[in-house]
Amino acid sequence: MLTVGLTGGIGSGKSSVSALLASHGAVIIDYDKLARDVVEPGSPALQAIADRFGPGVIAPDGTLDRPALGAVVFADADARKDLEGITHPAIRDLAVQRQVAAGEDAIVIHDNPLLVEMGAAAYCEVVIVVDVPVEVQVERLKSTRGMTEDEALARIATQASREVRTGAADLVIDNTGPIDELDSIVGGIWDELVLRAAGKDSTSN
Repeated sequence: MLTVGLTGGIGSGKSSVSALLASHGAVIIDYDKLARDVVEPGSPALQAIADRFGPGVIAPDGTLDRPALGAVVFADADARKDLEGITHPAIRDLAVQRQVAAGEDAIVIHDNPLLVEMGAAAYCEVVIVVDVPVEVQVERLKSTRGMTEDEALARIATQASREVRTGAADLVIDNTGPIDELDSIVGGIWDELVLRAAGKDSTSN
């Protein structure tokens, strides 16, 4: 097994890279999905969130009211840290379970927008960062998500800086170009991962 961390700032195109890696045969552990799974109704994490932030963040059907919670945590750094203290350990535990289930021969991609912020990069054998300039992130968020420039910059500011993310990288993907260029880049990255996995196997034998 080769354990790979994949991250990138919001609007960087990380999800496109993840989908392309999946098409080559990678096993994807999607941390956005994990973040939803750990706060399902009845989960310990959801109860802890309700205890910390109050009943206003729980929807009438018992699910997490993400817009209500987001309005609180994106405006308050301490509240965001409290939320991360609840969800990050639960997400890590579930990720470990999914990795074990992938099998010994898998190339496992931990698709995690907060890979660096969670300190999870240190547990990956290879870290891939999808990188674009901040101005490209802003334009993409305005065009694809309908954000204003201020809203986009506020979301970007909640994540690690480009410098911090790329500083943790073994491989950096420049995703400022067209999608066909990205396809070619990811193909080369996949070949590199296959070689690394094979080299690891030969060393362990």
